[in-house]
Amino acid sequence: MANLNAKPRSLIEGKAALIVIDIQASTFVDDSMVRSIDNMHGYKERMAQSRLLIDQARQSAIPVIFIQEIHRADLVDFGRELDGDEDIHCLDNNPNTDIAKEQMGFLPNDYLIQKRRYSSFYGTDLEILLKGLKADTLLLCGGLTDVCVHYTFVDAHQGDYFCRVVEDCVAGSSIEAHDASLKAMEYLQTGAVRSLQETLDAMIDLS
Repeated sequence: MANLNAKPRSLIEGKAALIVIDIQASTFVDDSMVRSIDNMHGYKERMAQSRLLIDQARQSAIPVIFIQEIHRADLVDFGRELDGDEDIHCLDNNPNTDIAKEQMGFLPNDYLIQKRRYSSFYGTDLEILLKGLKADTLLLCGGLTDVCVHYTFVDAHQGDYFCRVVEDCVAGSSIEAHDASLKAMEYLQTGAVRSLQETLDAMIDLS
């Protein structure tokens, strides 16, 4: 049943922050047919498009926060993460675990949050950073749509942030999982799923 009392919202309410989730070097160097984590068709291209968001964020004075999944090489911090379909990944002794700095235009004054779990909030200082930045709206890009993006979205939603997922700049473990997660996030916040172009337009309006 539709919520007839929902208030119309702008794409960007108040101050925004761009959250770039797990776009790491391996995205652009690993062309293996079998990967430690499944990627839907077009994954790399969708991640590459995030650079447009990052460049516009800088022009619009929107802070850019990079999220990096990283695990200790002795596997001590994986917990239950290897109980499902995912194999060992993002080890701290592998240079491909680094942020895709060249492709994403990473700058020394960008913010970097490292995480050991799917949600960018769990066990990190992201909440403290966002409070310091006085962020109201979180613009999300990166991967996987059905895992780290989805769980970050849910925690942000429960933290009362306005959440916007740029559908052209996220990708899942499969197209089916990607589509289902976008639908689930839109269910939580009407207008959560946005196109790259309309997000860029909203960012430009802030400039």
